[in-house]
Amino acid sequence: MKNKIHNQGGTMKKNKTFKPTLRLYTAALLGLLSVSGLAMAKEEPTKVQMVDILGGIDQRIQSPGDYTARVYLEQHQKDKPDVAEEAVVYRRDLDEKLMILFTKPKTESGKGYLRVDQNLWYYDPTVGKWERRTDRERINGTDSRREDFDHSDLKHEYDPAFLGEETLGKYKVWHLKLNVKPGVDVAYPLVEFWVDKDTGNYLKRQDFALSGKLMRTVYVPKWEKLYSTTKKGDVWYSKEIRIYDEIDKSNSTLVLVQSVDLSALPENIFTKAWVETKSR
Repeated sequence: MKNKIHNQGGTMKKNKTFKPTLRLYTAALLGLLSVSGLAMAKEEPTKVQMVDILGGIDQRIQSPGDYTARVYLEQHQKDKPDVAEEAVVYRRDLDEKLMILFTKPKTESGKGYLRVDQNLWYYDPTVGKWERRTDRERINGTDSRREDFDHSDLKHEYDPAFLGEETLGKYKVWHLKLNVKPGVDVAYPLVEFWVDKDTGNYLKRQDFALSGKLMRTVYVPKWEKLYSTTKKGDVWYSKEIRIYDEIDKSNSTLVLVQSVDLSALPENIFTKAWVETKSR
């Protein structure tokens, strides 16, 4: 499967064991933000400007506005078959509802997650049972937690520091180091970002434990613009996300966003009953 990453269009290998995994949704599955909504300084950013940059990242992760996205997911784990899936992600902005429905392969079709009223539920149609997921619980044994889906508050949870201007590939980036503020509970107390100077899109993120040990690295090498009739302007969305487990170097996850629709979504689809109808 590793040789098929760049030509995926719904094709999957046969004779694999598939299991829904949501680690891929970490750090901005569909970070949407008005292109003109963030003013980037050209010189070394001040503390105020760095806080504004974090606010821009928050907006991308929280994805303001309704959207429907079709995504291809691929995960590699040591001594396990590769996992390849497709899913549809729905988000309704007004009440911050989120739904993820797996569509391929056939064995996983109908399984999904539903976030309503600050609760995240997982549904498995093979047993007809809903299970509640907690904030800090690792989802499906991965490093992903509920807060990875559509919540980000870097602006208020961390104190940023400027480490310098660097080059990441063809991009000029600002390297920022974030330390969690006293009394704030987060999954990673130390985070580093590499942010494109021109757009404010973050291209790389690293998460560290309190000890300073690197836990995972996330790359977002491809961003694209899409016109939003709601916002009456262009928005950014992450086209490709690559996640690397820094504890077990053989584990990695790929997310490819195949399509995005910014049309308004009805409230009535964000129900357990609606999800259950998709599994029949």
